[in-house]
Amino acid sequence: MKKYKITHKITADFIAEIIVNEDEIDSNINDLTEYKKPNSKFDYTMLKGSESVTQTNYEEYDKKSDNSSKERISNKWYSTSTSYHY
Repeated sequence: MKKYKITHKITADFIAEIIVNEDEIDSNINDLTEYKKPNSKFDYTMLKGSESVTQTNYEEYDKKSDNSSKERISNKWYSTSTSYHY
């Protein structure tokens, strides 16, 4: 029986949070120093319901990694009786 790998490209809203000591930021001038942009030190939580699929691909799956000769099928679906809306 064939197997298929399904990949969805999605966008979503996240909250990034971190707890820091007072000496790591300058609250007098609102300078967050190295924490101005979230990085791998932050904890991330996806906001439920904010996800949106922007692209879907599926391809035949076997356990051989990165077989670039396989055809990738983009935005095609299994059944014509089912409609998908993004």
